[in-house]
Amino acid sequence: MRVCVVAEYYPRRRDPVLGVWAHRQALAARDAGAEVRVLALERPLPSTAAVRGAARARVGPLARELRGFLRQPGREVRDGMEVRYVRFVSPQRDRAYARWHRWAGRPLARALGRLHGEWPFDVVHAHYAHLAGAAALPWTRRAGVPLVLSVHGGDLLAPTLSSGDARDTIAGVLRGSAVVMCNSRATLEAAAALAGSSDAMRVVYPPGTPAPEPAPARRPWAAIATLGHVIPRKRHADVLEAIGLLAERIPGLRWVVIGDGPELPALRERARELGVADRVEWPGQLEPAEAVDELARCHLMTMPSVDEAFGVAYVEAMACGVPAIGSAGEGGPEEIAAAGPGMLLVSARDPSALADTIASLLGDGARWEELAAAARRTAAERFGIEACGRATVDAYREALSR
Repeated sequence: MRVCVVAEYYPRRRDPVLGVWAHRQALAARDAGAEVRVLALERPLPSTAAVRGAARARVGPLARELRGFLRQPGREVRDGMEVRYVRFVSPQRDRAYARWHRWAGRPLARALGRLHGEWPFDVVHAHYAHLAGAAALPWTRRAGVPLVLSVHGGDLLAPTLSSGDARDTIAGVLRGSAVVMCNSRATLEAAAALAGSSDAMRVVYPPGTPAPEPAPARRPWAAIATLGHVIPRKRHADVLEAIGLLAERIPGLRWVVIGDGPELPALRERARELGVADRVEWPGQLEPAEAVDELARCHLMTMPSVDEAFGVAYVEAMACGVPAIGSAGEGGPEEIAAAGPGMLLVSARDPSALADTIASLLGDGARWEELAAAARRTAAERFGIEACGRATVDAYREALSR
């Protein structure tokens, strides 16, 4: 079985972390018996943030982005799998993202046609109903190749896709797909409500980066980590406030912020205001294996994010024997917590409750050891890469049978 994966979010030379979960699922499908090649959508234009920074005479971000685009080749081989980058131009994301599929559709159709002529594939697997699914659907209909769709939540929750036209486009892609894989039960319910049916939908949990072997030694002091993009909905600000509340209760506590994003300057300033700047480490965005290695050296992973459809970082932490803490009421964290021990839930936007949970766990060594071992088991049994690979290939077979 030959499968062409299409994704907007996919690792590339200038950003090896972008969409790493899509790459891991492609590898899982390959290991489960599928032949896989990838078409990654590439918009070689600077972001709005970089352009605005240049307009304010801070040319650094713009220069970095332009250098990254220039260094990005048209093809790469990642972990033995060919990835071709399909370039397209479009207006800025914040103005016209809901219409990007119209700009990406023609270049993607040409790339799909070329690849199919060289290497006739049986299935197209698109990650996200928009942009990739909406751009790929017309070609798959013309070519008679079934479309398998992965829905990750952002295509249902993103404010940039909240207009009526965008919702209609996404609903059409959901209905036009032979099989829809959703990253959680909550995502499936939202997708089914939009499409009007859940008949072709199933839950397939995305795999995380495997835990390092052998496991690295834990830090000699109490350390909590947050692994994710530093954006408002991930609620790094709540973790920082909790660190401030715990300063006297846990004198040696450290917070390791693994990731990069627009909230970093404000977080650094707030850490200084709280007097805890010396308790926070900022390693920034790391390669996936490095990030998980750093995560495995900590004692807890805390990310009380909102609008969280799944949260691969929680599963990656649990696989390392690091108990995770997320927000109650969020679809992904609730589902992970229900799968088995190792994931704890606290009230969203409540630094005090978060601080109490952290103190309770770190103050009880026996309970922490028990929860860490259970977290590792839950991750292996319910969220392992082998299970993802089997479920993904089963979805491809179902699509072909339809």
